[in-house]
Amino acid sequence: MTGKGEDWLALTQEEAIDPDLPICDPHHHLWNRTDDNHAYPRYLLDELLRDTASGHNIAKTVFIECGSHYRDSGPENLRAVGETEFVEAIAKESERRHVIDGSAIVAGIVGYAEFRQGEAVRALLEAHLEASPTRFRGIRQIATWDTNGELWHRNPVPPGLLLDADFRRGFACLAGYGLSYEAWLYHHQLPDLLDLAQSFPDTTIILNHIGGPLGVGAFATLREAVFSYWKHYIGRLAEYPNVVVKLGGLGMPVCGFDWHTRPAPPSSGELAEAMRPYFLWCLETFGTERCMFESNFPVDKESCSYVTIWNAFKRIAEGFSSDEKARLFHDNAVRTYRLD
Repeated sequence: MTGKGEDWLALTQEEAIDPDLPICDPHHHLWNRTDDNHAYPRYLLDELLRDTASGHNIAKTVFIECGSHYRDSGPENLRAVGETEFVEAIAKESERRHVIDGSAIVAGIVGYAEFRQGEAVRALLEAHLEASPTRFRGIRQIATWDTNGELWHRNPVPPGLLLDADFRRGFACLAGYGLSYEAWLYHHQLPDLLDLAQSFPDTTIILNHIGGPLGVGAFATLREAVFSYWKHYIGRLAEYPNVVVKLGGLGMPVCGFDWHTRPAPPSSGELAEAMRPYFLWCLETFGTERCMFESNFPVDKESCSYVTIWNAFKRIAEGFSSDEKARLFHDNAVRTYRLD
């Protein structure tokens, strides 16, 4: 039995811990897919609101690109703007629904750009900003690559993308627009990100999913070695003040915890036990000023419910002060994405 669907998630029920703590969820997606085997092919405003209203105090969220609703006509290099237009419309609808309680679901938007087009990427950046002048905050061009082709993401990239000269010419344009970069890669690519952070100190780099420690394929039996390698480069990355890190993403099957295969979803206590060594190392090296918890929904929804994953995060942060919790769950995300 695999962990798919609301019926499976309902097998593990929890009440929200510290339900009044304000949360800004800085990483979720929106899509309506018919061409893949994802456990949650539809995740639009109704599904998002169902999760964010399930017990925790979600004050704001940030949408992260996922290759959804691109334009199907017009210049090829501008078609990704369709996703920003699509999410901007959802954000406005959310505003209409939430005018009374003041919550800002989809307060920020991060879109896609192909940096290897060099300086020509400026036209795309400007089109994103025109489509969402008050919410657009950054770009994610996924860099995940591994010798195992099954681990490639939806847009296969070559090894060493972050070191590519054309990529860097396009990447250099971000700072002039005040836009950040979302880095999604695997743990063995962290040295490339280290070089990128060093080369572009004026661009904020937001490391997604703690840097993608793999636990499948060739890495399935190497968890300690992967952790050691990952730990070293996370410590190195923390030396650069332009890098911040999102604490989350370990519910993805590629991390190898296999929660999605269980007869019932794990409890928040089980999740916290597995995640704690990774998150505490990020907190030790980056500090509570440069870390933020993220749901990564609906991707991590393959492993647990929205209530459960935020409960796990709250268990990990249990010993932190009220000010530190405020930063980790809300303030750092709001500041990083300029949501005020």
